[in-house]
Amino acid sequence: MPTLNIERLSRDAFAPFGEVIALEGAKHYPINSGTTERFHALAAVDAATQGGTPYISLFRGQARALPLPITIMERHPLGSQAFVPLTQNTADEYLVVVAPPGEFDAGKLRAFLARGFEGVSYAKGVWHHPLIALHKTSDFVVVDRLGEGANCDEIELDGSLVLDASALQAAA
Repeated sequence: MPTLNIERLSRDAFAPFGEVIALEGAKHYPINSGTTERFHALAAVDAATQGGTPYISLFRGQARALPLPITIMERHPLGSQAFVPLTQNTADEYLVVVAPPGEFDAGKLRAFLARGFEGVSYAKGVWHHPLIALHKTSDFVVVDRLGEGANCDEIELDGSLVLDASALQAAA
């Protein structure tokens, strides 16, 4: 089976698909009489299409074992969707699999290894695999769109493309 290459998550590499939510390299400044550091505007929330509003949820992802065949992809055509892990432990890794917006093209799939303190915000319409927590059950704050309209398209794949541990080792 063909293996999908896994890249280390970075702002530049992920830019065609959305934004990386991380403190490293972010604009920041002190607030609250210097007792708090604000890391400002880490990602935009795009939820206004058809009168939508942003909302916050918690997702608890079960650890997935590798090899993992890619059998489903989804997109949210009416709003962005952000995932922020509730951990500071770099060992709490997860995988992000994406493809550009528009007609789905499996040849344009990319996979990224995210460390526990890095979140992602998928731009409106970007194809992505459902949450892939590694190593253990993991919690994520999710900022999503609530409102009228169909905001989740799914496509089933044949599973011939696989994420496996050897590709994960290369990204680490």
